[in-house]
Amino acid sequence: GGRHGGGRGAVARAGRGRGAVDGDLFMGAMRVARGETRRRREPEKWESATAGAIAGAVSRTVVNPLDVIKIRFQIQREATLASAAKAVGKYRSVGQALVCIVREEGVPGLWRGTVPGLLLTVPYCAVQFFALETFRSTFQAKRGGQKPEGERGLIDRERTLSFAGGAFAGVAATTASYPFDLLRTTMAAQGVPKQYPTMLHAARGVVAQRSLFRGLYAGLGATIVEIIPYSALQFGLYDIFCAAYDREIKRSSPDSRGAGGGARGASLDWGYLASKPFLCGLASGFIAKFATHPLDVVKKRYQVAGLCRSASYGKGFGVQEVAVLGIFRLLGKIVREEGLQGIYKGVTPSLMKAAPSAAITFAVYSLALDYIAKDR
Repeated sequence: GGRHGGGRGAVARAGRGRGAVDGDLFMGAMRVARGETRRRREPEKWESATAGAIAGAVSRTVVNPLDVIKIRFQIQREATLASAAKAVGKYRSVGQALVCIVREEGVPGLWRGTVPGLLLTVPYCAVQFFALETFRSTFQAKRGGQKPEGERGLIDRERTLSFAGGAFAGVAATTASYPFDLLRTTMAAQGVPKQYPTMLHAARGVVAQRSLFRGLYAGLGATIVEIIPYSALQFGLYDIFCAAYDREIKRSSPDSRGAGGGARGASLDWGYLASKPFLCGLASGFIAKFATHPLDVVKKRYQVAGLCRSASYGKGFGVQEVAVLGIFRLLGKIVREEGLQGIYKGVTPSLMKAAPSAAITFAVYSLALDYIAKDR
């Protein structure tokens, strides 16, 4: 048999040429990522962590410009649309913001915060997928394995645990990498002229202004509140969407992928490789981000409280003005002062970033895990 040993990745299963994906899709990427092999070897936790780190690095670099635009909108008090009652802010649309940033800060301005972003995303994704694998293996050890995919419903008790596993992984990853999230936001938000030329300067400035823990962990509570539903939805829905996708493929073309033996089984089906993780990742990432975007706006405002920026960017946020408010009181304040639109500022670039970011992360994770497994 010329099959890839390991068969990891959200699409490595498809690479064996099967119409029906036999292994279940537990924990979103994790269940899709392993697949079944002749040896049925589960990935080691370090393999999951390494593949997750690689996926995070690629995804972060690709979508960073949209992240910069999103952050600029989220921390802008002024309206994005012309109104007789409200002043219009510096940024009014994704296209206008893109042109404005490039004109004033050059193309590198779109990649502001990339270094702290990578320092955030790489450990975040590594811890996230490590936690997913830990949760999955612990769950299976207690349950004594899982039913074959063909015997399971699209939404059943076991599959719904994907939501719990996603939430667990999100909290673990967020707690481990949060200071880099705050520094990434600070670097991306400051604009020109820069208050902090480097990430180290930003760290020193934040700590000097707000103390070590209150500074580097400002907004952690809001982030945890946001990440629990976000990660639960992203991984839980990804699991369900992948299961539905595989069932539809099996139903529509049961013989198109055949048994996949020999050289045919060893070659990757690139059409399936591209469509499955991207479509499922796009859908789950889109829904999860839209549902939790207001909490992301609150988090960003906690993180940039006290940041000095040019007056051209509008009125800033004082530490005492924001930090003393709880999450829901700050949400209410934003709605009162900026309208319902205020808690959805930056939602367009946020969705444009989150959906492809999830798709890229799942796909690259799968390929990286497959490559690591083949070398062992």
